[in-house]
Amino acid sequence: MNTTTHARVSFKAQMHQVREEAIVQTVIRLLGEKGYDAMTVDEVAASVGIAKASLYKHFPGKEQLAAAAMVHVIKRAQDFLLLVPADISPVDKLKSVVGWAMSLQLADEMPSLPSRNSTLRSVLTANRDYMNGLVTLSDQLGEWITEGQAQGLINPTLPPLVVLYTLYARACDPVVSFLRQGSQYSNAQIVDLVLRTCFEGLTPR
Repeated sequence: MNTTTHARVSFKAQMHQVREEAIVQTVIRLLGEKGYDAMTVDEVAASVGIAKASLYKHFPGKEQLAAAAMVHVIKRAQDFLLLVPADISPVDKLKSVVGWAMSLQLADEMPSLPSRNSTLRSVLTANRDYMNGLVTLSDQLGEWITEGQAQGLINPTLPPLVVLYTLYARACDPVVSFLRQGSQYSNAQIVDLVLRTCFEGLTPR
């Protein structure tokens, strides 16, 4: 009897997890395609194929949906860091991460969130998984930035935090979307052009 009950609970838990993953993937896509302000909870539920009441059993609101999407992206970024070759320069390491983030944006897999939304910001800062992941990611990127400055590859007069935030901004850079809409360049060309502008600046070399 206990074994049967345990099996039923396990199956229910598995289905709960599968549905939650489907919700998060849908939110990531919608946030990437249209952004936070335009996305609605009704739209998420309809895209997943569940009632809104069922969605609320997983996430109590729109802010929590966005937070779950960001936790997923942060985890993907941490996994990507493990794939960055250890024997390349710190600047090339940074370029690889920024290029990867822009590629996600081009694939509509990078959530577009408003920078000024106090409620959303409160939910994100209260999410332990998100904040811990962000700190870990920032620490690694910050280490590469300071190494690049020490090696003369990055302007040492720039505060590392400013460089870090500048690189983070490229993950949601509207220039990437504008260039894609123009259909003049391939995704690879867009990533290359924006990377060159970011890391090399506008001064002729």
